[in-house]
Amino acid sequence: MEKLYFITGNKGKFKEAKIMLRPLNIKLIQTDIGYPEIQASDLKEIVLFSINFCNERLKSPFFLEDSGLFIDELNSFPGPYSRYIQDTIGNDGILKLLLNVNNRSAYFKSIVGLYKNGPHIFEGISRGIISNEILGHGGFGYDPIFIPEKSPKSFGEMTTIEKNKFSHRGRALEKLVTYLESGVE
Repeated sequence: MEKLYFITGNKGKFKEAKIMLRPLNIKLIQTDIGYPEIQASDLKEIVLFSINFCNERLKSPFFLEDSGLFIDELNSFPGPYSRYIQDTIGNDGILKLLLNVNNRSAYFKSIVGLYKNGPHIFEGISRGIISNEILGHGGFGYDPIFIPEKSPKSFGEMTTIEKNKFSHRGRALEKLVTYLESGVE
């Protein structure tokens, strides 16, 4: 059985990936090698830098993921700075920024970077709205305030399997799975 490392300290992301990659004959291993995350306005640039850094340290096939929440009314803020903003002001802070704002449209973007005989990039986007309040206690990060299109529930109200059907990460991981199934080297 082939081994594939997912470089992340986020147990929620690992759980989502494990479910998505289950159909493959791959042993998925979570590892957190503490790579630096550059500050850039483009998620792909961040992921490519991270892939190159990690490839020098881990000599096995691996992937990593970076994502961001882009809120239209806030000029795509927090975008690639989503983790910092989540750690700083959290969901309550985002809801305060959008208090009395009618346009609550937003999207999540995920970039999965695979290193297997060179770098490969897979992108997923999930469009939706920011709720007026925290909904649910599941998931992590912005999940309780993001309601994807064609869903009555926030990510925070969904099971992992439900979330993977709507989520940006699920869509990027779906492309990763298709690539790995194709056997292209």
